[in-house]
Amino acid sequence: MPISSRSTERLAMTLWDFSWYVRTGPGEPFEDLDAAFARAVDLGYNAVRICAMPFLLFRSGVDTSALRLEPLGGDYGSRVRWYDVREPTVIDAKAHLLDFFRAADRHGVKVIASSWEYQQSPAFADDPAWYEALHAVDPEDRLTVLAEAQADLIDFLAEHGLAHVIACVEPHNEVQIGHLTAGLPGAEDAVVELRDRLERGIAAFLARHPDVPCAPNYGGVPIGSLRGLPRNATALGFHPYVYGVLDDLIDEFGLRRAPAEFPQDAANERLLRADAPPIAAWALPESSAWKLKASIMQPSEIYVHDWCDPDKFDRYLYEGYGAHRIAMADRLRDWIDVAADHAKRLGLPFYFGEGWVG
Repeated sequence: MPISSRSTERLAMTLWDFSWYVRTGPGEPFEDLDAAFARAVDLGYNAVRICAMPFLLFRSGVDTSALRLEPLGGDYGSRVRWYDVREPTVIDAKAHLLDFFRAADRHGVKVIASSWEYQQSPAFADDPAWYEALHAVDPEDRLTVLAEAQADLIDFLAEHGLAHVIACVEPHNEVQIGHLTAGLPGAEDAVVELRDRLERGIAAFLARHPDVPCAPNYGGVPIGSLRGLPRNATALGFHPYVYGVLDDLIDEFGLRRAPAEFPQDAANERLLRADAPPIAAWALPESSAWKLKASIMQPSEIYVHDWCDPDKFDRYLYEGYGAHRIAMADRLRDWIDVAADHAKRLGLPFYFGEGWVG
């Protein structure tokens, strides 16, 4: 369904996350924004979902007139989707934001403005100022500060005649996955425990821009915790990542556990290239260690993506897929049905922003 009266057509969205400003160097996918939008439209998309870096631009106090962005460091993360930045670049971040929205407008593309700032975005800066400013905010206040920053974004776009390009705002991507959960009791699911923080944030945004849909965004569809969805949301966003056989791989090889627990011999045999270094040797230099803290990716997961043998990796998935095929299809079907039914009960538009079937 259309997300709001601001966008009367059904939206088919492509995800550009933080790549639209991080990957702007020579030969990178977003070096030419007009070309990127033209390609998206040619593929059938009429909406783009992005990290609009709202905290950085409007609440951090960091000078962004010459924002230096770069790869994580050396070849580290260079074969990881979303992390495979090739070239360092320098942008005037607010000017680049305006260039982006003007290009979107020229191509008839709407924008869903989110934030990945408490997940990955600051890891691509050349110094930790952005990351440190984010983590100086009390965890209880982070979603409110983000929502106020998104309201600042709308004000800024309105000053330049571009607010109509916005279809929807999210305080943050995947609120229950990342540093927005800091300080929660942990007695219940994070979706439930985040509700009060989200409701305060959404209220702050809607007090300034009641006509702009404001959607909490979740990784997965939290079917056991829907009571935790904010009662003042004016749209809903979910990511149906159906892992299935990928869960087996993540669990068996400890991709989200400490590197000390990584089964090196088994990985060498079943997943990795012959020239892969041991995991202990694959790390960022100490001067860049803060970048891992600024990201939610685990070192073991980065290591496997950087050094996996594609044929071995695919073989693992192919061999394990059959055992999960029916359950994965059922989960996806259930998630779609539950999200649609819950949104219909509340009278809200909803959308799936990203996802995969493992």
